[in-house]
Amino acid sequence: MTPRRRRLVLVLAILAGVAIAGTLALQAFRENVMFFFDPTQVAKGEAPKGERFRLGGMVEKGSVVREPGKLEVQFVVTDFQRSVPVHYAGVLPDLFREGQGVVAHGKLGADGVFTADEVLAKHDENYMPPEVTRSLKSPAQPAGSARPSTPAVAPQG
Repeated sequence: MTPRRRRLVLVLAILAGVAIAGTLALQAFRENVMFFFDPTQVAKGEAPKGERFRLGGMVEKGSVVREPGKLEVQFVVTDFQRSVPVHYAGVLPDLFREGQGVVAHGKLGADGVFTADEVLAKHDENYMPPEVTRSLKSPAQPAGSARPSTPAVAPQG
């Protein structure tokens, strides 16, 4: 084999290796990407059935149902326009409660019930994930009405 042919084979081998590595990286990235949908998008059929995604909104007041002694809980997530029932079997975060923001990871079943495998609650009275804040703002609501207002407390000193 001539030196020129060896270099050509080496360059082609390197290009093939880079292409294979890129393909594997893109495949891994696609498997780990999880899209966010609000209840209105889910009701419109924009959310994929049978695939994992994130559902965000507020826990509807009066919707949390638990059986004593079991980890299973049912609740409803709303964006104040549409609602989606959620089923979760596991330990809920300490900050989970009715009327608070929540993001659930899981799949939408054929029956329209979202089966969550992870539930995240907002971590303080001021924070809400940006996706949830955007989804809760609607033309019918004035901006900022998605979160309850908290009175400012002046430091004493």
